[in-house]
Amino acid sequence: MAQFSVRTGWPDGTVAQEAILAADASAARTEVERRGGHVFEVRRQGIGWKTARQRRGRVRIGDFLVFNQEMIALLKAGLPVVHSFEILLERQESPVLRRVLTDVREKVNAGSSLSDAFAAQGDIFPRLYWTSLKAGEKSGEIEAVLRRYLKYQKTVLGLSRKVISTLVYPAILIFISAILIMILMTFVIPRFSTLYEDFNADLPLLTLIVIRTAGFLRDNVALILVGGTVLVFLLTRWLRSSSGREWGTRFLLKIPLIGGIFLRFAISQFTRSLATLLGGGTPLVPAMENAADAIGNLHVSKRVRNVVPRVREGGELWRALESTDIFTNLTIEMIKVGEMSGALEEMLSSVSDFYDEEIDVRLARVISFVEPAILVGMGGVIVTILLSVYLPIFRIMSQIKG
Repeated sequence: MAQFSVRTGWPDGTVAQEAILAADASAARTEVERRGGHVFEVRRQGIGWKTARQRRGRVRIGDFLVFNQEMIALLKAGLPVVHSFEILLERQESPVLRRVLTDVREKVNAGSSLSDAFAAQGDIFPRLYWTSLKAGEKSGEIEAVLRRYLKYQKTVLGLSRKVISTLVYPAILIFISAILIMILMTFVIPRFSTLYEDFNADLPLLTLIVIRTAGFLRDNVALILVGGTVLVFLLTRWLRSSSGREWGTRFLLKIPLIGGIFLRFAISQFTRSLATLLGGGTPLVPAMENAADAIGNLHVSKRVRNVVPRVREGGELWRALESTDIFTNLTIEMIKVGEMSGALEEMLSSVSDFYDEEIDVRLARVISFVEPAILVGMGGVIVTILLSVYLPIFRIMSQIKG
């Protein structure tokens, strides 16, 4: 599987560019044509071809959120979209975002819609953003759509930061403990080993195991470092591939304790994205496709994308999602009630809000368990090493006294 950048024309007259995972260019073209689009250009993203983000640099999420916040304020004041865009561009301080927005302005001045101009920037901006803009242009409510997207982005960003910050402390504990163990095994234990050889004493089994392990690490440290570096490099390259990413994201869902957190985060991303798009006026099928792309977990994203044809053919959304075996019973029931009552957007928002709160609770519970477990585990390893060092000393002293 490879990633292709496809420039497509749609029956409503819009032109958009999107990234598609496919076996080859022909498969990517077939996928777009199956959805009713006309393909203008297909380009492979890979070796020798840099993405838009790589060519122009990374747009910081903070700068992008500030830009949209200011755009909302200008639109609320009654300024036209193009005029508001010109004002914000002139006072933009980020050089990367300024270059990108300049290209957007040129495309708008050339006759493209604002959403198509953002879509043409490739992977720099989230697909959810320019599809929301497209819906806002059709409904004439760009300000409301931007406000809804901004709220969505702040919520997701805040939740992501909370998850990361919660996991930082356990990661630091593991890192420091690992360094301490390496120092003991490579510097301290060999010195005691020499001391025991001078005494010519019989060593306990635990001491022999630790000394031989330390000797192996010391004698093969260069080989271990090179091998570990190569292994990490190859594993990283594989995890960046399509099959590797899917395996990695599927594996995350199966990890005890934290797998449920990753699953609920993926569900929250999907339901919040779908609610945002539906609230902006996007039809269900394209909204579902874009919401699937907004899911950070590739395995969940592909499972959702696979059931989109069932909804396109007239099937119920809740039945299609139930067939993925991914979504919880609560999610399915809430969506079912939303479809039956005509309040799907509200029910989707309720699901995402509920799981955001549950993620907080589960994170606190995991941390309350993980931190003591790490301390006990690493402390046990260090105590075992120190005990193996002092056992022969205690034995020698007892023999001398005897």
